[in-house]
Amino acid sequence: MTMAHELLILCTGNICRSPMAQVIFSQSLSGWQVASAGLAAVVDSAAAPEAVSVLGDRGEALVNFRARQIGAGMARSAELILTMTRDQKERVEQLYPWVRGRAFRLGHWDGFDVEDPYGRDVTAFERALSLIEICAASWKDRLMTMENRNVTSVEAEQHA
Repeated sequence: MTMAHELLILCTGNICRSPMAQVIFSQSLSGWQVASAGLAAVVDSAAAPEAVSVLGDRGEALVNFRARQIGAGMARSAELILTMTRDQKERVEQLYPWVRGRAFRLGHWDGFDVEDPYGRDVTAFERALSLIEICAASWKDRLMTMENRNVTSVEAEQHA
């Protein structure tokens, strides 16, 4: 019996970007348990209505969603942590130094941050979702390649 890998996706409030990314990654990565949290979470809040809306039918996955604050236990158990921005990556590494080598920016392979759409119009949410989908495809390709080669560290792939 194979254990599922654990992926933790972080943003600031855990109501916009990371919940959308949680849905996208959950649907595209088999063998991975995907969760999300915030570095300054709006704890127990529902996902932003715009986030649910731009996901369309996939938004149903967020109906019972509630925002969570990252904690040491979450950081420790995650095999891979993805943040929306370079600053968030640095912040999570400051809070939990042991995650270095397991924390990466969502746009690591594509060279960009995913801007926060909070408080902006639906177009900003659509743009964030589009970038998340691009990143998810890049991560999926690399994670599946590593699993096929029995490589367990993203860092090994990064230096290949």
